[in-house]
Amino acid sequence: MKKDKTQNGLHNRNSFRTISLGFVILILSGALLLMLPISSQDRSITPFKDTLFTAISASCVTGLVVRDTATHWSFFGQAVILTLIQIGGMGVITIGLMITRLSGKKVGLWFRGMMQDSISAPHVGGILQLTKFILKMTAAIELTGAVLLYPVFFREFGAVKSIWYSVFHSVSAFCNAGFDLMGVKEKFSSLTTLGSNAYANTVIMLLIIIGGIGFLTWDDIVQYKFHFKKYRLQTKVVIVTSGLLIILPAIFFFCSEYSNEPIKERILHSFFQSVTARTAGFNTSDFSKMSEPAAMVMTVLMLIGGCSGSTAGGMKTSTVAVLFLAALSVFRRKNDIECFKRRIPEDTIRTAGAILFMYLTLFMSTGIAISMIESLPLISCLFETGSALGTAGLTLGITTSLSLSSHIILMILMFAGRVGGLTLIYAAFSSSSETSRLPQEKITVG
Repeated sequence: MKKDKTQNGLHNRNSFRTISLGFVILILSGALLLMLPISSQDRSITPFKDTLFTAISASCVTGLVVRDTATHWSFFGQAVILTLIQIGGMGVITIGLMITRLSGKKVGLWFRGMMQDSISAPHVGGILQLTKFILKMTAAIELTGAVLLYPVFFREFGAVKSIWYSVFHSVSAFCNAGFDLMGVKEKFSSLTTLGSNAYANTVIMLLIIIGGIGFLTWDDIVQYKFHFKKYRLQTKVVIVTSGLLIILPAIFFFCSEYSNEPIKERILHSFFQSVTARTAGFNTSDFSKMSEPAAMVMTVLMLIGGCSGSTAGGMKTSTVAVLFLAALSVFRRKNDIECFKRRIPEDTIRTAGAILFMYLTLFMSTGIAISMIESLPLISCLFETGSALGTAGLTLGITTSLSLSSHIILMILMFAGRVGGLTLIYAAFSSSSETSRLPQEKITVG
């Protein structure tokens, strides 16, 4: 038995290392391609530090940029960025598995295990069918999104250019990347020029939500339709938590912000900021005018992020839900953590606690570091680090003015946020093979 555990731990460690290495290769390849003169509109060589930042942001589906996507990068450069977004959103292992299948090669158990770890699947059985389902659904949703967005861009950019704009924004929204091409109107403006367009806002929000709820949630919805009771516990928790994290912040934003705007724009902005904050990266209003309480709520939403096994980053909604349920069980003095008439394992709770501790430590320490380096207000720097770590891509407008050292910090946070802090730790350290247990002694807390 001990040998089996050791072999399983070694497999998992190698799997996590492969996932991490896959993102590193993707990022470096993208950075080098973006350095080519053909990638910029003026056919100049973009400095490596800027292409690396852009490649990390695109591959880790974040959306923070140091060069305006629409005005600096050529069509080739934008195509490279979109490719990085697509591969990063789907996951390098998913794309690798697709290429392996198309080449006619047999997919071994080790590759299936990596795919399981990559998309947080509960078991390795049926992983190939699930991957095929994910690829088909992704293609269908992104194509539908592009078709729906086409009329929005057709009015301003014409028949041909609108195709590219529709595809780019559909993929970017579905992958929760936050990259846009609206800088042709005003650099770094994101979707502010579409802030009053209810149709465009709705399509973008739906793409963000669908991409962020997770592949396993799609599987349950497609298989069981609206029979909520038949969903696996993961899906139930995801749907309920995601719904609350959209509605409650939207109510807060409606009450605290946009009081000078018409009711239609006020509702649109409130819901859009609530949706986009959880790792999507688009914005339809000027964040520099946002109050400090609203900025802190946005930061918390960015850190929470989307759902496990999705295109989104962050701590994940299920992590927050598990911690809330654990706290609730303590308040009620119950031994077990329960949800929808199921008991949640203790190791899941320990993992959720570790993730929270890790995210808060990285978020606070790097925010303080950037504030000291740049002599900027702490809340602005915390917003930036929360955006990078949660792969949200939102900014208060300070990204382009930061020094190289601060950009390096943000790049590390984006990579850790997308690959996963625990994945990096598991990849670095071997699993424990201890069979003995030390004596237990209680510590008083609280």
